[in-house]
Amino acid sequence: MVKLKCTVAYDGTHFFGYQVQPEKRTVQSEIEAALKKLHKGCPVRIAASGRTDRGVHAYGQVFHFTSDLRIPEENWAKALNSLLPQDIFIRQAEQVDNAFHARYDVRRKEYRYRLLTRPEPDLFRRFYTTHIPQPLDIGQMQAAARFIVGTHDFSSFCAANTSVIDKTRTVYELAIEPFADETIIRIAGSGFLYQMVRIITGTLLDVGMGKFTPLHVAEIVAAKDRNSASKTAPPTGLTLWKVTY
Repeated sequence: MVKLKCTVAYDGTHFFGYQVQPEKRTVQSEIEAALKKLHKGCPVRIAASGRTDRGVHAYGQVFHFTSDLRIPEENWAKALNSLLPQDIFIRQAEQVDNAFHARYDVRRKEYRYRLLTRPEPDLFRRFYTTHIPQPLDIGQMQAAARFIVGTHDFSSFCAANTSVIDKTRTVYELAIEPFADETIIRIAGSGFLYQMVRIITGTLLDVGMGKFTPLHVAEIVAAKDRNSASKTAPPTGLTLWKVTY
């Protein structure tokens, strides 16, 4: 048996999220179906670095699986891509030590959120950006971001229905970068709670639109209360960009 680590990109538009759900089209179910075909009908389960919600995309999601097939390492990606739908693409496949685990060995994750910051929407970017028709104060958003960077209890930025008890995480970097008619929110951390990136984004958007000051974000962090933060930003625009081990 060998263990393979795969880096996968997918367009989340037409999936009900990453994780397998009964009678739903998901990224995991499509990949496992392709692996089942390769293994002559034998089921193969994969384990990923984490889940993504419905409509969220990935450029650098990572998963692992074990196999008894004698396929050269350099041919695995090609073999899987020949069986996968066009909205999933294996960017890399490599053999790893048996001790490797795609979820438990993660050291850093980076997400990117794309905002379309112009008066009119763009039909061809509607699934990959969130349209914000009014100007944003990038300087104020950058000032607010400084209160989020660091190790904190992020209860204020976690969906209320989560079962996770320990909500302490470390955000290593949070940058707000304008490019032409888009603004990219780039966030990297040790790990993220359920909907944490989207709630942080929604809160930064409120700062950028002048609804409250950067200093108020420090108060939101200290409150440890989901009701103190802003609405959750839409899944469109969010991409799991990179996972580091």
